[in-house]
Amino acid sequence: MELQKWADKGFELIVDFGPKVLAAIVIWIIGSWIIKALVKGLRKTMSKREFDPSLQKFILNLVGWIFKIVLIIVVLGTVGVETTSFAAVLAAAGLAIGLALQGSLANFAGGVLLMIFKPIKIGDLIEAQGEIGVVKEIEIFTTKLIGLSNKEIIIPNAALSNGNIVNFSTEGTRRVDFVFGVGYDSDIKQTKEVLKSVLDAHPLILKDPAPTIALSELADSSINFVVRPWCLTADYWTVYFDITEQTKEALDAANIEIPYPHSVEIQKQG
Repeated sequence: MELQKWADKGFELIVDFGPKVLAAIVIWIIGSWIIKALVKGLRKTMSKREFDPSLQKFILNLVGWIFKIVLIIVVLGTVGVETTSFAAVLAAAGLAIGLALQGSLANFAGGVLLMIFKPIKIGDLIEAQGEIGVVKEIEIFTTKLIGLSNKEIIIPNAALSNGNIVNFSTEGTRRVDFVFGVGYDSDIKQTKEVLKSVLDAHPLILKDPAPTIALSELADSSINFVVRPWCLTADYWTVYFDITEQTKEALDAANIEIPYPHSVEIQKQG
């Protein structure tokens, strides 16, 4: 009798809730498909209208989450959960979660600020929060960079929007700063001519603005020259490494000494 009683109750539950659960599953599957289609259509529309890639990613993430929350509410209502009561519970839970997740809300607000003021965009080379990298994605809560050694760097949007940002890509060009030291016996005019010849021969160095070559310091054991050519941002490291190597070769070929601690070298040989 007891087993029959439980079987009857189970059958009643299936009869009462089975269609609702089945309808909820169908709504979830169809709703998820519709959300994907809507987000895909929105992505195509923004691409055709040439929206900023950073703004596209942010809006698509935000719209996707809003649609999913609405879908969850509809599914719960289909099952039989009172949506008005659920909304009240959701609001109370939202307040509690908001207090607990103040950092996440700050990150969301930071993401909004990044979208409004646009200090950075996807593809920019930036320095922020002690990290240097190319902006890969600007998401709702975080921004992803690809570091110079191809590592992924994730920075919270709150810290990024409230901190200092150095954007190397905004102007399109960068100055490459060098300091080359030569011996006190070296001829200043000849040294400048050698340094200038190295810069003039490099195809990636810009003619305008013109490079700077100047005697900057009479140091303890060397005469130091500052050499400051300009190049496109994308060519920075190529120019840096090439000029460093080619300057050494050119100074050697002109018999211009680059000082080094001779006493230490003698001790090593001994």
